[in-house]
Amino acid sequence: MHIERLKLRDFRNYENAELEFSPLTNVIYGDNAQGKTNILEAVYLFAQGRSHRAKSDKELIRFGGSCARLGLDFSDSRRSYSCEMKISHNGRKSVSVNHVHIMKLSKLMSYLNVVMFSPEDLDIVKGSPSARRRFIDSCVSQIYPSYLSSLMDYNKTLAQKNSLLKLMRSKSKRTDPTLSVWNGQLAEEGSRIMRFRADFIELINATAAAIQSEISGETLALRYMPSIKTESMTAEEIFEYLSEREGREADMGSSMYGVQRDDIEIFVNGREAKLFGSQGQQRTAALSMKIAQSEYIKNIKGEYPVLLLDDIMSELDIHRRMYLSERIRDKQVLITSTDTDLIDKNTDTRLFRIENGKVM
Repeated sequence: MHIERLKLRDFRNYENAELEFSPLTNVIYGDNAQGKTNILEAVYLFAQGRSHRAKSDKELIRFGGSCARLGLDFSDSRRSYSCEMKISHNGRKSVSVNHVHIMKLSKLMSYLNVVMFSPEDLDIVKGSPSARRRFIDSCVSQIYPSYLSSLMDYNKTLAQKNSLLKLMRSKSKRTDPTLSVWNGQLAEEGSRIMRFRADFIELINATAAAIQSEISGETLALRYMPSIKTESMTAEEIFEYLSEREGREADMGSSMYGVQRDDIEIFVNGREAKLFGSQGQQRTAALSMKIAQSEYIKNIKGEYPVLLLDDIMSELDIHRRMYLSERIRDKQVLITSTDTDLIDKNTDTRLFRIENGKVM
C-alpha cells in the first residue's frame, strides 16, 4: 500500500498545496511550527476519519477559509483509490472514495491503513489506560469495520446509561427498568469488543516481544486486562455481571464497569513497565508495540500500512534509530524532521521542505 498524491486547500496553515510521494522514504523537513505535522495529520484523516490531535474538526480549517478540502490518491495491491474530503465550519465532513459518497466512518477506515509513530507514543506505556485503549482501537478499527461500529454503538449506549444513572442518583433511586435495557445492549457490543481486543493483544504479544529482544535483549510481555472478568466474554455473562452491580453504579451515578475501563498490562523483564521501567525501557516497549502493530496489519491485509513518523527520530538514541531505519527501509514512510541528517536516506528518498505552510 502506498500514497501517491496529497492535495490540501485551506487546511490548517496550508492555503493550497500538493505533494507527490515516493513509494519509499519521504522526508518532510523544516523549522518548528511551519506545518510539517499537518501533512501527516491530513493523511491520518483519510485512514481514521478523524484527527489524532484536534478536539474539533473546525480547528482543521485555515483561518479565513470557508472550508477545508483534501484529496488523497493511493493504491493497494488490488486497485487505485481517489479520495476527497470536505470539512465545513459546522464540523461536518463529506467524504467520497472513487466518486462514491461514504456515509459511515467505518466504511472509510477500511481503505487506507496507516501507523503513526510520535513522541507521544510513550503514553502507551506510562500514560493512562485511555492511551492504551486508543492504541488498540486505532489499529483494530482499520482492519475490522465491525469493531468500530460496535465501539460507536457501545459509546452511544453508554452515554444514555450514564444519563440515566445520574438522574437515578439525584432521585436516590437504585433500580430502574430502563437500566436493564441499556445493560443488555452494552453486554452485546461489549462482548464483541472484548473478544477483538483479547485477540489483538494475543497476536501482537509475541511479535512485540521479539522486537524488544532484538533492540535491547529484554523480555516484553503484554496482557489484556478487561474491566469485566468473565469466563468466556459472552454477552450473557457480561449482562449478569452488570446486573449484579446496578445498585453500586446507581449510588455512584456513573458506569463503573465495561470496556470503557479496559487496560493493557505491559511488563519488561517481568516488572510492570509503567511503574518500574526506565524511560529507555518504556520507549523501547512503545516502539516495539508500534512496529508490531504494522506487522499485525500486514499479516491480516497482506501488505504493510503506510508509516507516519512524526519527529520520532530525534527522540531515539542512535541504536534505536538505526534499528527503526532498517525495519522501515522497504516500506512507504512519511517522516517529519527538523534535521535531515537523522534520516537514513536512499536513492528513492524524496525531500519536501516546508516553510510557513508552503511546500518548497
